[in-house]
Amino acid sequence: MNKVSQEDGRGGGQRDARKDAAARAVGMLSFGAIALGVLALLLGLPWVARGRLPEPVATHWSGTRADGSMSLTAAMGFPAAVWVASVAAAAVARWRGGEQAKAWSAVGLGFGGALLTGAQAAIVSANLDRPAWQEARPLGAEVLLVLVAAVAAGALAWWLARPQGLGPLTATVAVADGPRLDLPDGQRAVWLSRAVNPWLGLLAAVAGLGAAGAALAGFAGLGGAAWATAAPLAVVALAGLGCSSVQARVTERGLDVAFGPLGRPSRHWDPEEIASARSETRTPAQVGGWGYRLSGLGTTVMLRRGECLVIRPRQGAEFAVSVDDAERGAALLNTLTTPRSA
Repeated sequence: MNKVSQEDGRGGGQRDARKDAAARAVGMLSFGAIALGVLALLLGLPWVARGRLPEPVATHWSGTRADGSMSLTAAMGFPAAVWVASVAAAAVARWRGGEQAKAWSAVGLGFGGALLTGAQAAIVSANLDRPAWQEARPLGAEVLLVLVAAVAAGALAWWLARPQGLGPLTATVAVADGPRLDLPDGQRAVWLSRAVNPWLGLLAAVAGLGAAGAALAGFAGLGGAAWATAAPLAVVALAGLGCSSVQARVTERGLDVAFGPLGRPSRHWDPEEIASARSETRTPAQVGGWGYRLSGLGTTVMLRRGECLVIRPRQGAEFAVSVDDAERGAALLNTLTTPRSA
C-alpha cells in the first residue's frame, strides 16, 4: 500500500502542477478580461452617447443641482485613469502578495469597478439630451443604487477570491484493501475535495461583463433593447459561475455536493440513502459534455475528465462528481453506510 501511495503521490503532484499552471493562465485571462471590460465601459458609455450630451458635461452635484463640469474628454479620461491605476496596484498585489493580498485586491477591483462604471452611467443619464450641463437632471436614488452595487460587487469578489482551506479535516486514516476505511472506534473522519473548471469561470466573467455593460447602457438611457441583451447574458454568467466549481464533502451526516463559489445550489444524501460508493474514471464524451449532465450513466457533474466519486442511491439513478481523491471519499462513504458489525 505504501508503494502505491508513493507512486500516486508523484503522479498526483504532476497533475496538480499542470492544473495549477492552467488555473493561473486562465486566472490571468480573467483578470485581463475584467480590467479591459471595465475600461471599455468607462470610455465607451460617454463615447456612444456623445451626440446626445452637452459639452462640457455635468460631473458634480450639490444637493439636487449640478455645480461642476468637465469636458467630455476629461469625463472619459479621469475615471479611466483611476481604473488603470487601480488595476496596476491590484496586479502587483496579485503576483507579489500572499493569498490575503490577492483576495483584498479582488475586493478593491470589484468595489472600484462597480463604483466607477455605475457613476459613469449615472453621469451619462443625467446629461443625456440636455442643452447645457447646468440643466443636467438631479441625481438621487441613482447614487444609493451605485453604492449598494459597489458594496455588493466587493463582497462577491471577496467570496470568490477568498483563501480556500480544507476545513475541519481530522487525522489521516489509512485506506484498507477493500472499499472502506479502517476507522478505530470513536474516531471521526471528514473527507473534503474540490474541483474547478477555470474555463467555465472565464466564460462567466466575460458574460457577466457583457451583462453589466448592457445593464449600464440601459441604466444610462441609451436604449431599451439593452435590458433585453443583459438578461440572457446574466443567465449565461450565472450558469457558468454555478458550474465553474464543485465541492464534495463526506461526514457522518452523509454526502454534500455544493456547486459554484457560493456553494449554492447543493445536494445532500443521508448515509441510509446511499447503497454504495466507488471511484470511476469518466470523460465528457461518455456523459455528453461539461457541467451538469444527464446520460445513461445517470447524473454526472463533469468539470474535468478523470476520477469521479460515484454513488449508487437506494432509489434513483447514480450520481457522479469529478473531484480528486474520489477513492478515499468513496471508502469513507462505504464505511459510514455499513454497520460496524458487517
